[in-house]
Amino acid sequence: MEGFTELAEQYRPMIYHIMHSLNIYKNEDEFYQIALIALWEAHARFDPEKGKFSTFAYSYMKGRMMTELTRQSKAEEGNAYPDDAFWETKKDEREQPPLQLATLLSYCDGLTKKQKQWVVYTFYFGMSVKEIAEEEKVSLSAVKKWRAGAMEKIKVNIEAGVLL
Repeated sequence: MEGFTELAEQYRPMIYHIMHSLNIYKNEDEFYQIALIALWEAHARFDPEKGKFSTFAYSYMKGRMMTELTRQSKAEEGNAYPDDAFWETKKDEREQPPLQLATLLSYCDGLTKKQKQWVVYTFYFGMSVKEIAEEEKVSLSAVKKWRAGAMEKIKVNIEAGVLL
């Protein structure tokens, strides 16, 4: 059979026909390359005893392009693109951190040292239980116990009117 360059040139109209039939209007160069690779593979795998090469090449290229369309469609569905209003919003420069440390510590009356550490790590630094455990070099269950104890004591303080 002739060289691949001649084969690619011969099947060029078919490639554009397939692209048109699949309504490919974005990334045309990419899909053209996908079709050329599929044509190359079809040329290497073709068995003349099983039919015409043009039919085999057509289905091979179209299948590859459809697979790529499906892959790109799934990738786009997974990505959320914010609308223009999102990009036009400005951050409030006067915005305070979630809780000032002094305010946060006022909730810690009656808490153990470890429970106070959990409160500060969680609400001031925004750390997760796992991050706190790694920082303090303790188990996750230890940090969860600090959390449970701290939450219970803070709840009692609020109910007793100690904290407003």
